[in-house]
Amino acid sequence: MSTKKIAVTDEHLCEKEESESFMYKLATFIVDKRNLFFLLFIFALIFCFFAKNWVKVENDITTYLPEETETRQGLTLMDEEFVTYGTASVMLSNVTYGEAEKIAEEIKKIDGVSGVGFDNTEDHYKNTNAMFSVTFEGEETDEISVNAMNNIKSMLADYDLYVSSTVGNDSSAQLASEMQTVTVIAAAIILLVILFTSKAYAEIPVLILTFGAAAMLNMGTNFLLGTISFISDSVTIVLQLALAIDYAIILIHRYSEEHELLPAREACITALSKAIPEISSSSLTTVSGLIALAFMRFRIGADLAVVLIKAIFFSLLSVFTLMPGLIMLFSNLIDKTVHKNFVPKISAVGKFAFATKYIVPPIFVVLMAVGFIFSSQCPYCYGTTDLETTRKSEAKLAEEKIKDNFGSSNLMALIVPSGDYESESLLIQRLETYSQVDSITGLANIEAMDGYMLTDRLTPRQFSELVELDYEVAKILYAAYAVNDENYGEVVNGLESYGVPLIDMFMFTYDEVQKGYVTLDGELMDTLEELHTTLNDAILQLRSDNYSRILVFVNLPEEGEETFDFLQTIHMEAEKFYPENVYLVGNSTSDYDLSSSFATDNLIISILSALFVIIILIFTFKSAGLPVLLIAVIQGSIWLNFSFPYLQSESLFFLSYLIVNSIQMGANIDYAIVISSRYMELKQEMSIKDAITETLNQAFPTIITSGAILAAAGILIGLLSSDGTISSIGVCLGRGTVISIILVMGILPQILVLGDKIIERTSFTIKKTERTQLKNSTITVRGLVHGYVNGRIDGIVKGVITGDIDARIENRAAAEKSDESEAAEIETV
Repeated sequence: MSTKKIAVTDEHLCEKEESESFMYKLATFIVDKRNLFFLLFIFALIFCFFAKNWVKVENDITTYLPEETETRQGLTLMDEEFVTYGTASVMLSNVTYGEAEKIAEEIKKIDGVSGVGFDNTEDHYKNTNAMFSVTFEGEETDEISVNAMNNIKSMLADYDLYVSSTVGNDSSAQLASEMQTVTVIAAAIILLVILFTSKAYAEIPVLILTFGAAAMLNMGTNFLLGTISFISDSVTIVLQLALAIDYAIILIHRYSEEHELLPAREACITALSKAIPEISSSSLTTVSGLIALAFMRFRIGADLAVVLIKAIFFSLLSVFTLMPGLIMLFSNLIDKTVHKNFVPKISAVGKFAFATKYIVPPIFVVLMAVGFIFSSQCPYCYGTTDLETTRKSEAKLAEEKIKDNFGSSNLMALIVPSGDYESESLLIQRLETYSQVDSITGLANIEAMDGYMLTDRLTPRQFSELVELDYEVAKILYAAYAVNDENYGEVVNGLESYGVPLIDMFMFTYDEVQKGYVTLDGELMDTLEELHTTLNDAILQLRSDNYSRILVFVNLPEEGEETFDFLQTIHMEAEKFYPENVYLVGNSTSDYDLSSSFATDNLIISILSALFVIIILIFTFKSAGLPVLLIAVIQGSIWLNFSFPYLQSESLFFLSYLIVNSIQMGANIDYAIVISSRYMELKQEMSIKDAITETLNQAFPTIITSGAILAAAGILIGLLSSDGTISSIGVCLGRGTVISIILVMGILPQILVLGDKIIERTSFTIKKTERTQLKNSTITVRGLVHGYVNGRIDGIVKGVITGDIDARIENRAAAEKSDESEAAEIETV
């Protein structure tokens, strides 16, 4: 079967010529107007250099939870209704208890510190290790809290100090520093890979300048998105480098091929006109995989998809409009620095592939089945607290040290409607009966004075005795409170049995004193002032006009079936007292919500990424069988990739699976496309054995260049990032790319050879009669002739035709004599 490109009709020939003419004219414009494009890029790059600092980065992954999830709703309520003061766990090693007591007093004196928790229990002192629970006067990002944290670190710098806190912990700056290191090392590796596969040394600066421009344009336009996630901000430049370098390599190799016969300008124009559709098609599979990410319910997928797709767009723009000018600028230097080919021939691999065509495919089927089973048993985790990374930050090491000595706590915030202190008290009492609960903090169980809780209702007599206030003054205060609360019946019926929550009466009394309606003696006033400060902080943190917040500390791991079941138990108890508007917020609830959306997001990404890619492959190869074979190879690599966590008994962060799944399907499929395309072309010109051997020789430089870069980028991210999320993505991406390269080079060739008949039989092409174009020829014809022979012929012809012939001929019988022949292009549709 011929796979040469065809023209069936005169109209088709015209359309094809017009299409080629347009692409050639476009390429000519770009090459000839290169100085204009240089100027435009200079302006754009200067702007983007400054604009890249305008982007806002979101470090809280829970921000991207679906709006309908309980965690997202609860976090929004807490931001709107409550104040959450910054806290820190400060541990000192190798100190005596006496030293620790003095240090606690010194910390309390630091401006911005509102309290320090320390006593002689094992919660705060154990084995010469002292633990101080510090609370700040501001929220975690407030300047007063950050300054206080810095002062604590400075004061304790001479001790063995370990601090676990989000106050003053600029994780984004550290992550940015780590990714800069990754980028530099990745760039060095890419230089070596490009040098290995290039044809001239001067090609390297062309590629570097092209990619540098694309990366700067992408970073400088991120501010247009408003806010991007720390994941997108961190990994995009490295992934852009790994994913998009192919486009520049395709164009520079095209130029080298054309320049063998054409001058630099004409070679560049021709190469660009051919590369634009080729590169655009290549980018579609990668983009399709990223588009699948955008359909995730967890909106981090859409965030990463938009930033990476934009990165690919700017990579294409730079390759199509900037790189041709750079090629022309460096053309003389490229000619002078041509070097020998460093890439070896791998004919032995091709011969092995043909010899094992009946052995390797069945083995692959078994591997796929095993990979599917193992990957389905992959132990996913949904929180980042316990994620292990090769490199650990100072904050992570401190957290582990504190956890080893004093254990860890799992805090949840239970949010319920405010105003019913009795229900709140009963709920707290119910929750305290569960063995999974270590402690609970709420207004209803905080002791105020002499055994009374803040929310206990006191009569005027009880209040006067508690604060040593004249009884008659107390009655006047209670009467004023009742009137202010529009509870006139209590005033009429007498105030002796009228009970008011202690916290409300304290706050009311303070307000009356401030207004000048009540006067208290000095000692009582000092007590009230001190109480007011404490109570005001408690109210800001635990009560608003609409909701109350109850802090529940449990002795369960952050995630797991037992923990998730207990979340439902807490809900069940709370809903006995509050039938609606109950929210439970914490790391455990966030993990639960993420685990609930994971099954849906996994299904969406797996189906859509494969569907998008297979549609593109069907149109590319015009076959139903070949796309299925290619998808099977890449899907097999995905299953094998995610079998490793199961075999290593290591938890895999769920987001790593979702992101790498889509990238691996969208990007690594290009390796399979390269081999398949070359094979389909070459088998028309030579035997299948020679075709598969030559295919691997031709495809190896492209695959090893692209694959090595992507694998190196992923592995570097995994090894050098201390962030659990980023590191996990890098490890999975690097490992997955290596597996894909091995399968594409070591298994796909055998599958193509063995499945050749399947590919042919599932082809959408229809064989048509070859269109013959001859000049000054004499041929003998027995059959149907349709076309022009110095005039139109349409009918059954039996005889000899002499003249210029442009016709479709069936059953041509022979003896062609031609002074000048021009082979027609033959189309199979």
